Amino acid sequence: MSNRTQPARLADSRRRSADRGSSDALGMALLAPAAIGLAIVIVFLGRGVDSRATVQSAAESAAQAAAQERTIPAARAAAEQVGAQMLVDPKSCASPRVSVDTSDFRPGGQVAVTVSCTVSTSDLEIINPPRNGPNTATAFATIDPLRAGEGGP
Repeated sequence: MSNRTQPARLADSRRRSADRGSSDALGMALLAPAAIGLAIVIVFLGRGVDSRATVQSAAESAAQAAAQERTIPAARAAAEQVGAQMLVDPKSCASPRVSVDTSDFRPGGQVAVTVSCTVSTSDLEIINPPRNGPNTATAFATIDPLRAGEGGP
């Protein structure tokens, strides 16, 4: 092997190493935005799951609170208060609403509570997430058939 070919091989090896470095940088430049976008999509999907679970839980708790009351106004107030206390995260549950149906409010009857809210997309504009309708859940609670209602003992 001559001395002339060794420097040529060394230079060729360095050139390949430099090419590999630039292609690695190019690959990272192309993958970084995709990875960030994927992370934001995962955050959005997580908010949706959290919102659905929170709405269901709030509806069930609010219905139970309403069923414990003795009067319709007290049942409405209890359901709205419990629902509002559970729907405090504006990112997973923006514009919360609690609706109470007391049409069958009597001993042995039922009270129904419907809770709805929407997932906030305020800080996720980079991915332009779809505008979904509100997440809604309705829960029913049975009023104790042996208790006295309004005007009872």
